[in-house]
Parts: sequence; C-alpha cells; structure tokens
Amino acid sequence: QVQLVESGGGLVQPGGSLRLSCAASGATLDSYAMSWFRQAPGKRQEGVACISSNGGDTVYADSGKGRFTISRDNAKNTVYLQMNSLKPEDTAVYLCAAGSWCALEGMNYWGKGTPVTVSS
Repeated sequence: QVQLVESGGGLVQPGGSLRLSCAASGATLDSYAMSWFRQAPGKRQEGVACISSNGGDTVYADSGKGRFTISRDNAKNTVYLQMNSLKPEDTAVYLCAAGSWCALEGMNYWGKGTPVTVSS
C-alpha cells in the first residue's frame, strides 16, 4: 500500500517558482511511474507531468512544457515538480499519483494535494 503526501505549495507571484515534493511511504517508488495532476475550481482535472519508474522518460502537458520539470529520487522515495515562470492560470491544487504507466487509468495511488496560488 502506497501513501503519498505532497508539500511545497503556497502563494507565489507571477513569474516566480515553486518546487513541489511528493513523499511516499508504505512502499518504495522504484517500480512506479509517478505523475502530477492539478485541479482548479471550475476546471477539469489536468495531467501536468509524468516520469517513468527509472526516471528515463518524462511527459509534460503543453501547459507546463518548458516551465515545469518532473524528477525523482528513488533513494529518498520522493518525486518533485519544479515549476518556473508561474502564471495565474497555474493556480490549482496539485496532486501526485503513482501507478503502472503514464496515463490517468494507470495511476493507482493518489495524494491529497497541495494548493498553489499564483497571484500578485
């Protein structure tokens, strides 16, 4: 059983940066693809980024491509999302998920999320 806890969210000005962390317990992450999703009020849940179990492959949504970077440290059982050049439209609750492959239906375990607000 995998438990995921996100941290690092908060209030940041447009153009600023945040690094989100997702710490796992109950199992090691080395056999799981890891992904970040976001949910904003009035909007559909959106996949943000995904990384393969060994970190060799990454996938990004167009909305964050070039600004966001997903990475993992399996030794620390943690996955990260570095977000740069943040925009107000990035405001959302960010959730991490673990699963078999980089697709919504491939995610089996979910964290509760950490809120990110981008505002001046």
